[in-house]
Amino acid sequence: MNLVECHGLSKTYGSIRALDNAELALESGRIIGLAGPNGSGKTTLIKILNGLICPDSGSAAIDGHEPDKYTRSIVSYLPDRDYFADWMKIRDMMDIFSDFYADFDRAKAEELCKTLELNPDMRIKTLSKGTREKMQLMLVMSRKARLYVLDEPLAGVDPAAREFILRTILTNYNENGSVFISTHLISDVEQVLDEVVFLKEGRVVLHRNADDLREETGRSIDECFRDMFRYDAWKEN
Repeated sequence: MNLVECHGLSKTYGSIRALDNAELALESGRIIGLAGPNGSGKTTLIKILNGLICPDSGSAAIDGHEPDKYTRSIVSYLPDRDYFADWMKIRDMMDIFSDFYADFDRAKAEELCKTLELNPDMRIKTLSKGTREKMQLMLVMSRKARLYVLDEPLAGVDPAAREFILRTILTNYNENGSVFISTHLISDVEQVLDEVVFLKEGRVVLHRNADDLREETGRSIDECFRDMFRYDAWKEN
C-alpha cells in the first residue's frame, strides 16, 4: 500500500482553483521533491495532507487514513511560517512536542540543539529568522514519523547554511518513512531526491524517478523545472 494517495483532489478559493483533480501516490522510504511556480497548489496540497483544510472534492489518505488524529501522529510537518508564541523559550517548544507527540525523541532534540547551535533557554522573540527556521527543523526532525512534510525548509536560510540544513534533514529522518519537500530551490536539493513531483495550475503534470528523469532528458532536474515553467515565471514577473 502506498503511504500517500490522492485521487481527484480539488480545492477552490472563490474563483481561484488551487487544486484541479490532482492525482498523487507516494511510497514509503523515499525523498520526494514537490516543485511548481507560485500559485500552483503546493501549500494547499500540503495543508490538505496535514488536515488543516478540507478538499472540495476527491480524497487524500496517509497510510490508508483520511487526515485525522491518527495521521497527525505519524506526520511531522514543517510549515512555511511561524506558529509559536514569541514569549516562549526553545525549551518550552520541546516540552510541547514531548506532550503532543509520542514519537518525539527528547534526547535527539537536545543533541540537534547542539548541532544547530541552539540554546534551549533562548526566548523565541530574540531569534533571527534563520535561527527560528533551525528551531522548527530541530522539532520536526526529532520525531520518528512515517512522513515528514517540509514546506520550503530552505526559505530564508542563507546559501552557506542550506547544505548544513539539508544534511540535518538527511541524517535525522526515519528511514522507514518518507520526506516530502516543497521547494523553489531545486538545484539545492535535487542531489538527494529519489522522486520529483511538478505541480502546475493545481495538477500533477510530472511525477518521475529523479535518476530516470535525468537520464532520459540529459538534463538536471533544475533545468527540467526551468524549461517546464519558464513562461509561468515570466508571467509572474
